[in-house]
Amino acid sequence: MGKRIIARRRGAGSSTYRSPSFRHHGAITLPHVEGTGTVNEIEHDPGHNTPIAIVTINEQHYRIPAFDGCMTGMKIICGSNAPVQLGSIKKIGMIPEGTVVSVVEVKPGVDKYFITSPGSSGLVISHGDKTIIQMPSDELKEINNNSIAIIGTVAGAGRHDKPIAKAGKKMKMFRSRAKAPITVRGEAMNPVNHPFGGGSHQHVGRPSTVSHSAWPGRKVGNLGPLKRKKRR
Repeated sequence: MGKRIIARRRGAGSSTYRSPSFRHHGAITLPHVEGTGTVNEIEHDPGHNTPIAIVTINEQHYRIPAFDGCMTGMKIICGSNAPVQLGSIKKIGMIPEGTVVSVVEVKPGVDKYFITSPGSSGLVISHGDKTIIQMPSDELKEINNNSIAIIGTVAGAGRHDKPIAKAGKKMKMFRSRAKAPITVRGEAMNPVNHPFGGGSHQHVGRPSTVSHSAWPGRKVGNLGPLKRKKRR
């Protein structure tokens, strides 16, 4: 009898592959307020690669990704009257074209953001019914004008300069984000561990496309194309 493949075990929610969220310090939230705040502390969160800045605005504490040049005691201005300067937080529709931005809201009021990885930044291209932003991948994306963003680049750009050096450190770093530190090819496994495993040499040995209705342990490789509906 075969074993469950690793993708199947991860999807089932086994404790082996579960993120230790009890070690994480909290969620990231940009302030939708008017006023001036102060950076109280810059900390490392095990759940994020980017340094996190603790900002106090109107006696409320917010955890935001630190921008390049952020320091303790620095003043941050939020709202429509915020000047176009490093660290200001304002609506993307009010930021001039050609400005470098980061931590852009996907939708207004939703705590989901684009451009949060260390050292990344986007560029405001043009305004209209929606604001067009050039993403770090050079993709042009339309953003709601009422979504807020931070002016500047995300901090922590030198994260990859220092090598990890030890496998144990990489394992713990990836485990905090519930990611697999090592990827093994299915062809390199035994047939008991993966549908692509086994054989006299490393090869798939069968079509690598599978049906959408295949059982979870068989659904590896590439999903087959969906049938198109007949035009009337």
